Amino acid sequence: MKLTDTMAYRSPEKMIFGSAARPVTTRRGLTLGGGQVIPEITSHPRPDSERTIKILLREFERANGDALERCVVVGHPAIVIENEHVFQMTHNPEWGMKIAAQTTGQIEEYLEKYGLKAAYRSTIADTRRPEMVDMRNSENMAGMIESFNLCAQYADILSIESMGGKELSDYCLIRNDLTGLLFAQAVLGGRDMQWLWPQIVEIAGRHGCIAGGDTDCAQANTAMFMAGGFISKDIPHTLAALSRAFSVSRSLVAYECGATGPGKNCAYENPIIKAITGVPISTEGKTSACAHMGLCGNVMAAVCDLWSNEAVEYHEMFGGSTSAVFAEMLGYDVAAMNTAVALGYQKEYQACLINSDRYRSPHSFILCPDNAWVIGKAVVENNESLYARARAAGMKSAELMLADPLLRFTAFENESLLGYMKELESLPDKEDDFIDLSLGKYGKVKGFDPASYGLSG
Repeated sequence: MKLTDTMAYRSPEKMIFGSAARPVTTRRGLTLGGGQVIPEITSHPRPDSERTIKILLREFERANGDALERCVVVGHPAIVIENEHVFQMTHNPEWGMKIAAQTTGQIEEYLEKYGLKAAYRSTIADTRRPEMVDMRNSENMAGMIESFNLCAQYADILSIESMGGKELSDYCLIRNDLTGLLFAQAVLGGRDMQWLWPQIVEIAGRHGCIAGGDTDCAQANTAMFMAGGFISKDIPHTLAALSRAFSVSRSLVAYECGATGPGKNCAYENPIIKAITGVPISTEGKTSACAHMGLCGNVMAAVCDLWSNEAVEYHEMFGGSTSAVFAEMLGYDVAAMNTAVALGYQKEYQACLINSDRYRSPHSFILCPDNAWVIGKAVVENNESLYARARAAGMKSAELMLADPLLRFTAFENESLLGYMKELESLPDKEDDFIDLSLGKYGKVKGFDPASYGLSG
């Protein structure tokens, strides 16, 4: 597979929310990245509702229907409904299909009755646990492929949060092992996606739906969550930021295999992905506080094409169900962005989004569009291998963080970043040499099977 060697944008100034260099249109006529930001709502069923398909269908009927209804009530013209599969929906592929069929039926009803434009994203669960089942040959994998096939009959967009490399990244993250993270995310995660994503793209094409994108939620988001806020001390924020930079290499693989976006909402690496590929992206920020705290609440909207809430558990609030409330909130957020575009103030609005978070954390700093573009350029200029481009992304991110005096670090964070930079510089230039080094170091980590990634241990 040829690795990307060009940038979709000549400069970061060309990147703006609502517009993508390569917009896509869903089977129901909703254009994403074509000049308007679209809200994307993700609702999760309450615990125990997955006991039977009957209960789960009713739960999603209410959650998704409430979101559609609220859009009509307050006058939001469009929305994307995402359902992230709980385990049972992929483990029993017909469950996911029935929910997809039900939801698209609701979408068509609201289009016919009210003219509401909507689309449905089906995010299949990666039920492979690398430490428990073979990543390529197992009943879990077969169930995932069947689930993609069945849901693709109804969904507008297919996505997944793939798990390749997580068995090793978890081991390395709690040991402050940057080399191990690089190996797990770029080499293992990337190779897994090179094997998985051609299958997803083929299924999507056969059924006339869109192959959306992937996310390094399993690894880079885990690092981001462990870094936490200003008083958290589990891992350095600089380590989490470098893990995010590494994630670009593996998440980019989906698009190199033929995915067209929109990228998955929880892929915080998406601003860099958009700079490289030009595909529309979904992002999340302040409206994902229902799912997790974060330090990138506004900046993540700076170049989004869909604006999401990560996920909210379905239940009642004073203002209605959570699905209805968050659909309304997301819709007003994008109305402000779209109005800024209509009035010609999009760059001023974008500047506010960026600068309110720019120096809040290393993570928010590297995801500002100007830095995201520079990191993306380092990726495409070092496209010899998955490893080489991830290493380059990490080194460029570290350089950017160290070069800006307004980005302040504690003594511990500064010392950590300098150490990480030296570690990256000391690593081999060739991927084969790096793989040999890594297999020698991590080959016997419990649960890690090199053969799952086409490697001989």
